[in-house]
Amino acid sequence: MKEISSLRIRILGDDVLRRKSCAVRHITGFHRELLSKMAQMMYESSGIGLAAPQVGVNENMIVADIGSGLYKLINPRIIKREGSLALEEGCLSVPGVCIKVKRAKKVKVVALDENGKRIEVEAENVLACVLQHEIDHLKGKLIVDYASFLEKVKMKRALAELRKRFKDEELPESETKSCKLQL
Repeated sequence: MKEISSLRIRILGDDVLRRKSCAVRHITGFHRELLSKMAQMMYESSGIGLAAPQVGVNENMIVADIGSGLYKLINPRIIKREGSLALEEGCLSVPGVCIKVKRAKKVKVVALDENGKRIEVEAENVLACVLQHEIDHLKGKLIVDYASFLEKVKMKRALAELRKRFKDEELPESETKSCKLQL
């Protein structure tokens, strides 16, 4: 198990971001503490969502808060999608990059809360996008995967520089706040 106090937000290029996460089989004090630390890190970074792989833990856990209350979700799964919405998204793990991503406008997510109780979250608009974004992280998918070929060509140099600059460093706060939705 990782040491909670040593967690940091991982940046594009870190292999942990591309791995598929594992289901949480037994919720322990570690998981509850990790969810709280993730929420703290999300708030400190001015984000509205964070997934466990973004802090180096390959387990299916996310936190999200768009200003209407904190969600701590374990093993979240989308069971229903409706409509379509395209919003410009940023990511704490891909600082300075914004990509317009087309997602479902409404989703229904089932998960466990930090006490192991089954919960359902019906979300739309921004919260729906946040939940989909964070669940993508659990599958090793990042916003750059949604970029068009032309966007990828334009970003290639910037992404290489980003990987080089932040390989094992924490980001300066000023570099993490450039998009409307900072997830």
